[in-house]
Amino acid sequence: MRRVALLAAGLSIMAQAALAADLRPPPPPPVKAPPPPVYLFTWTGCYVGGHGGGLWLTKDFTATTVVGVPIAATNLGSHDASSWIAGVQAGCNYQFAGGFVIGIQGDYAWTKANGSHVDPFGLGTILSSDTKSLGSVTGRLGYGWDRFLLYFKGGWAWEKDDYTWNVVPALPGAVLTANETRTGWTVGIGGEYAFLDWLTGFVEYDYYDFGTKNLPFTFAPVTLVNIDIHERKSVVKGGLNFKFGPSPVVARY
Repeated sequence: MRRVALLAAGLSIMAQAALAADLRPPPPPPVKAPPPPVYLFTWTGCYVGGHGGGLWLTKDFTATTVVGVPIAATNLGSHDASSWIAGVQAGCNYQFAGGFVIGIQGDYAWTKANGSHVDPFGLGTILSSDTKSLGSVTGRLGYGWDRFLLYFKGGWAWEKDDYTWNVVPALPGAVLTANETRTGWTVGIGGEYAFLDWLTGFVEYDYYDFGTKNLPFTFAPVTLVNIDIHERKSVVKGGLNFKFGPSPVVARY
């Protein structure tokens, strides 16, 4: 009888343990780790840098006065010139509405674009030009696909030129001279890529139009002739910028 009671008690304890095990809540599911953060480059910030490339220009010459006396516009011919170009630039950008970027930039470059031609009248006189520098202040508008930026630019430009007119080729001293710092406008298109958060590189094409300017050509202090000079210029350049500003931002999911 005692054995039966002990057996019944044991079975009762086992049943209660099994029932308690069934009533325990299941273990919580494993927690999935969040995806690693994705950082998006921002073009907002300021920069300084340098550039180099090539320059091509065309100058047209038209005489308008001789010794102060107006004459019928007389075509004196034209010439082309090309040279290297090297300079510096600085500016600031602001990125908004996703990928749109606006900015302002100033640049200044040195060059040595010399050109000359013989007058069209068969007299053998030689007109020469020497473009020494080129600068601009422009606004920029573009769109950035993360680290690549396509942009357009336009604004005000200026350059420095020297001129000579050897009116008697056999006499090296018989030279009329003129010089100017002329202004005009420029437009351009370029692409820029951010290799690092603080270092970008760009390639750009710019067109310049300096219109027509009238210059006095002098011998000593005396103005002997006034000449209208019309100029257009193209520049292809590439360079690097060192960027300062916000770090890349975390993308939102």
